[in-house]
Amino acid sequence: MDLQILFNGAVSVIFLLSGWFIRTIYDAIRDLKEDLREVEREIHDKYVRKDDYREDMAQIREELKDIKRIMGSIYDKLDGKADK
Repeated sequence: MDLQILFNGAVSVIFLLSGWFIRTIYDAIRDLKEDLREVEREIHDKYVRKDDYREDMAQIREELKDIKRIMGSIYDKLDGKADK
C-alpha cells in the first residue's frame, strides 16, 4: 500500500506543477494579447502609413514648386525695377 500512496502523491505533484505552469503560460498570453490590442489602438495616433506620407510629401513638393515659380517672377520684376 505504501507504493500506491507514493505513486498517487507523485502523480498529484506532477499534475499540480503542470496546472500551475499551464495557468502561468495562459496568463502571460492573455497579457500579451491585451498589450497588443493597446499598441494597435495607439499606433494610429502616433505613426503615419508610408503611402500616406508619400502622398503628402508629393503635394508639399508641388506647392513648393508653385511658390518657387511665383517667387522667381517676383524677383524678376524687382530686378527690372532696380535697373530703371
